[in-house]
Amino acid sequence: MPSRITRALAAPLAAIICYASAAPAFAQSQSAAQEHSQIVQEFGGEIGGDLGRMVDQLGARISARAGGRVNPDFTLLNSPVANAFATPSGRVYVTRQLLALMNSEDELAFVLGHEAGHVAARHSRGRQNTGLLTQILAGLAGVVTGSNIASQLVGAVGQQYLLSFSRNQELESDRLGISYMAANGYNPFAGADILETLNAYSENLRRFSGRTDEQRSAPSWNSTHPTTPQRVAQVRRLAQNVGRVGAPPSPAAYLAAIENMTFDDDPRQGIVEGSQFLHPDLRLAFTVPQGYGIQNGTRSVTVSGNGGQAMFSTGAYNGNLQAFLGQAAQSVVGQSQASFTQPQSFTVNGMRALGTSSRVRTRNSTVDLSIVAYEFAPNQAYYFATLTPAGRGIGPFGAMIQSLRRLSAQEVAAIRPRVIDVVTVGRNDTIQTLARRMAYSSYQVERFRVLNGLGPNENVAPGQQVKLAVYAR
Repeated sequence: MPSRITRALAAPLAAIICYASAAPAFAQSQSAAQEHSQIVQEFGGEIGGDLGRMVDQLGARISARAGGRVNPDFTLLNSPVANAFATPSGRVYVTRQLLALMNSEDELAFVLGHEAGHVAARHSRGRQNTGLLTQILAGLAGVVTGSNIASQLVGAVGQQYLLSFSRNQELESDRLGISYMAANGYNPFAGADILETLNAYSENLRRFSGRTDEQRSAPSWNSTHPTTPQRVAQVRRLAQNVGRVGAPPSPAAYLAAIENMTFDDDPRQGIVEGSQFLHPDLRLAFTVPQGYGIQNGTRSVTVSGNGGQAMFSTGAYNGNLQAFLGQAAQSVVGQSQASFTQPQSFTVNGMRALGTSSRVRTRNSTVDLSIVAYEFAPNQAYYFATLTPAGRGIGPFGAMIQSLRRLSAQEVAAIRPRVIDVVTVGRNDTIQTLARRMAYSSYQVERFRVLNGLGPNENVAPGQQVKLAVYAR
């Protein structure tokens, strides 16, 4: 959620679907332009400048090898989820988090080429013919209700929408991507390198969160494009068949390009620290149940776990909290019929609050929907909406409902972004000494290895350039 409530809450909707369309890429219709505008808004905004130009220019060179079947427009998005995807119009997008995990321009060339390959090969045939944003929202619904609940209370990913490409489609896109990059002089063996890095990154996310899935409920590039040892081996074989063409660019130039780029969450959009969501601009924080995933979205922050889903959002407020509660309930249920209980008044951390609930019939089951509204300031209000199985009421979200609080000036000042810092390994440096400089309190060595594409048995050498994720000065 961004700093200005009156805006469209532009922040990264961390649900990214890699979706390639059979529609001609050259047909830049008004709907395609609108789609691009929505995606940029949904996914944290576009990163321009030298970084944005690097992605766009490299993508244009790569897509030129696709014979006009790919829209030569490539966009860098300010999203903390490592992913890349293509839209029905054929545009390709890549996130800054994915850029940060790369260690050379060659790896970026492979990812962009792979996405261009999905578009060129028209791998979307047979998939649902719905808009990209509709798929993203509906695909995240923990329950399918036929109402706005399905598009707002997001959580567990609906696999019927988040379809991974088939093994043959992935291999075809790998083959096309490698051929596109090699024809431009890039090292085709970099494809296997970035696949292994993304696989290790996904495993780390699962390990760090203590869950069997990623802490963020949004899928990464590795989950929408499953990486297996067999696929990595196939990519290496493809690279061997192509061979090296020309001299690829120096990794130093790429590392210099991404230095000082934000890594993980952007505080201007709110950050996730363990089980807490903190927003320094809005000066608020809340804590989610242990083991639940937090996802920062354009219109909401969403929380997902085995016991239910929840959403934190806002809206126009004129000082009438009961009216605000009713508007929040209506925005959640949409056209569905729902009868809510008489609002109950209480206080949370000095804020006036009102709560109501309803039993809602979905297509497959019955759930309990609860809405709690808070007067955060005289002209500012927020609400939680929770979904739990029928009979659970507020379920696991009781402590979360009571945890919403205002951040102090000291807490706000302490929230800083992490950025990429490129350093040269010294004679006395080791992975352990370098990792201790990372802006994390846990798993520093594991994070350092993944950030630099280092396997469990690889080491660093004096004079080598490596990346650190440090707090911005």
